[in-house]
Amino acid sequence: MTLSTILTRIDTDLDNALDRLMELLRIPSISTDPAYKADCAKAADWLVEDLKSIGFDAASRPTPGHPMVVAHGGEGGTHVLFYGHYDVQPVDPLNLWHRDPFDPAIEQTDKGKVIRARGASDDKGQLMTFIEACRAYVAETGKLPCKITIFLEGEEESGSPSLVPFMEANAKDLTADVALICDTDLFDANTPAITTMLRGLLGEEVVITGPSKDLHSGMYGGPAINPIRVLSNIIANLHDDTGRITVPDFYEGVPELSDELRSQWEALGFDDKAFLGDVGLTTPAGEKGKTVLEQIWARPTAEVNGITGGYTGDGFKTVLPSVAKAKISFRLVGTQDPLKIRDNFRQWVRDQLPPDCSVEFHDHGAGPASVMATTNPAFAAARAALTDEWPNPAAFTGSGGSIPVAGYFKTILDMDSMLIGFAMEDDSIHSPNEKYDLRSFHKGIRSWARILDALGN
Repeated sequence: MTLSTILTRIDTDLDNALDRLMELLRIPSISTDPAYKADCAKAADWLVEDLKSIGFDAASRPTPGHPMVVAHGGEGGTHVLFYGHYDVQPVDPLNLWHRDPFDPAIEQTDKGKVIRARGASDDKGQLMTFIEACRAYVAETGKLPCKITIFLEGEEESGSPSLVPFMEANAKDLTADVALICDTDLFDANTPAITTMLRGLLGEEVVITGPSKDLHSGMYGGPAINPIRVLSNIIANLHDDTGRITVPDFYEGVPELSDELRSQWEALGFDDKAFLGDVGLTTPAGEKGKTVLEQIWARPTAEVNGITGGYTGDGFKTVLPSVAKAKISFRLVGTQDPLKIRDNFRQWVRDQLPPDCSVEFHDHGAGPASVMATTNPAFAAARAALTDEWPNPAAFTGSGGSIPVAGYFKTILDMDSMLIGFAMEDDSIHSPNEKYDLRSFHKGIRSWARILDALGN
């Protein structure tokens, strides 16, 4: 059998593949709401039975929370671990949905046909593209193209509390040559992407206290220190005039972009003006001398996500506050050490405190960036396979966000990850009226078949 016959089977079996996806989408596996605990278990069991029907040795593994699905099949070639998640976000506000979020349907839009349902894009539609590719391969050849482990989580949308303990306890069972993660996007409708760089994240809350209580600004304004003014000065000092972050040693571990990767990104034709224009902006505000795409994918940031102090209700109150607070997040790249940056940031803040002020810090997570070793031959093979399926060549891209499981695969299982997904930016994941393009589902299945074929040879 040849790859072409497998792709033909995918084309002719698309309606059946959609029926299977619809069946999974009807299960309201909302992991964060205890009322849906049984539905999460039902989704895990559904996937186990479906994987068994293809020939996988599959089981639903218990955790203190929702089950993990682990399946093994195939032999030879590159051993891949495929990761996805079967849990979904809550559907609120329900009144903004155009239809029942767990009554999936194919809808015609001005951009083509879409699959409309909660979880259609994030992540049931995505994970089923991989399973359907395996199904087609077995149907045509009687076997899988290589050794495959499938790992499906049920708590991704509720903070993954069971993920790290489960991975640590089952490291031998999960370790492979490379991990495949499907929870990402196409670069655009015709350009597939392999995400090879994920930014890390450090969250800090700064609480500055001055006077022992709120004061009347007419009686105390002037001689009494104002924590909002102190905090504002610290925030203003966080960046210099070129947009660089001033925390000592902050840029340790930040790599420069390689010429090869820079050329790939330039070839994508990213439109800075359109990107900013979509949110009502006109002028890039980050590091001078860095493109918008480079700022998002390959440079670290420091941003104030919230600031409070004094009276913020309706009307006006002439108060001099006792306390001012700010929530600050750092996106990290390369080998930046989030714990060292936390220590340096806290000392940097303390060094700017005037007399009569004290500071408290509350941490909100600290995770390093993930940078994949694209010298692994699997990356080149997958990129070529994607290029054969889509109109434009596949690109190695970065991501401005963070996908913690990719970092865990590296730190716990010592595996690099290829993040390959077929979602679109307008899929409304986590929002009402979530959708997944029918084209993404179809070509996603074909793409995985091509990738598996390349990794099996």
